[in-house]
Amino acid sequence: MNDQQSRDEEAVAAFVERFAADLIEAGMSRMPARIFACLMASEEGALSSAELARRLRISPAAVSGGVRYLANVHMVSREREPGSRRESYRLHHDIWYTALVKRDSVVQRWAATMRAGAGVVGTDSRAAERLNESAAFMDYLMKELDALLDRWHAQRATGGA
Repeated sequence: MNDQQSRDEEAVAAFVERFAADLIEAGMSRMPARIFACLMASEEGALSSAELARRLRISPAAVSGGVRYLANVHMVSREREPGSRRESYRLHHDIWYTALVKRDSVVQRWAATMRAGAGVVGTDSRAAERLNESAAFMDYLMKELDALLDRWHAQRATGGA
């Protein structure tokens, strides 16, 4: 018996909802969380809109909106099947790395905005101190994240995961 035959689809569906709930708790919207969890649990790592709608028991419009969000945050990509108008939605190969790297510009923008805000609220104020400290943390986070991702890739290259 192969893994696909031994797969308990009810247990998989329960896992998808549990993982989606964790993502929702962390701040992701409900539909993108459910779609992402479904793709993660799929054998293929890519599903069509119809397959996602069927597995999650949601409308194609809900799939479209959820996938649009996931594509915008670089967690999935759209692929057109050769010779077909049908699109599939595929997880990126290195999902977390890609999502974190793409967030780099967002975090840098936050830091710049906080530094600008520190000048607006009064450079000697407690608000400016908070904003500058937050900007410094964002700078530190980005530097450490780069080093962390480098170490992760080195570890994976040597067979450790």
